[in-house]
Amino acid sequence: MESATEPSPTRTLSEHESKARVRAAGVVTAPETLVPDGEGAVQAAHEIGFPVVLKLCGDAIAHKTERGLVRLGLTDDAAVRAAAAELLAAARPEDGVVNLLVARMVRGNRELIAGCLEDPTFGRCVMLGIGGIFAEALADVAFRLVPLSERDAYELIDDLSTQKLLGAFRGEPAIDRAAVAATLLALSRLFETSSEIVSIDLNPLLIADGKPIAVDALIEVREP
Repeated sequence: MESATEPSPTRTLSEHESKARVRAAGVVTAPETLVPDGEGAVQAAHEIGFPVVLKLCGDAIAHKTERGLVRLGLTDDAAVRAAAAELLAAARPEDGVVNLLVARMVRGNRELIAGCLEDPTFGRCVMLGIGGIFAEALADVAFRLVPLSERDAYELIDDLSTQKLLGAFRGEPAIDRAAVAATLLALSRLFETSSEIVSIDLNPLLIADGKPIAVDALIEVREP
């Protein structure tokens, strides 16, 4: 009797490395820099431009918000230094090597979630959903198989039930559907051409001035 094949072990790339992968594929992300300490964070903040976001970053850190490892809207050197000290002090031994991720603060009233996953029945898929405070309440998510065509990408957007959130909203323009479709197509290409990738998670995909910007990303890969 043959034994069942054991699933391959996986690991999650750091946010910085995950963003580098999706950015290279064509996903728009906010400018960011990885630094080792508070002084490096201050210098990076000046290069990026205030206000900035500061996060503790490492391969073993996936759920930063739940652990309080994110500082938003830092507007000067003192705030960056203080946040850097707090974040580095919050590192745990099991986090391994950690750094500080300094990114431009992006503001928007709407969030989407997008990504890729391997469905046990249907295979490799791209997903798009309503994110932020509406995510759990609405559970508004749509899926399409990889590879994604341009028509598939637009249909993913049209499949969302909460279309009013995609129109002009709270003084912001309607969501740029072509830009969202381009993001979905970029994810599909990356997933299709990278067999080691198990999943991609852009959460949130923030809508700023109608355009989608990935302000967080996590990629899970199979270990060789």
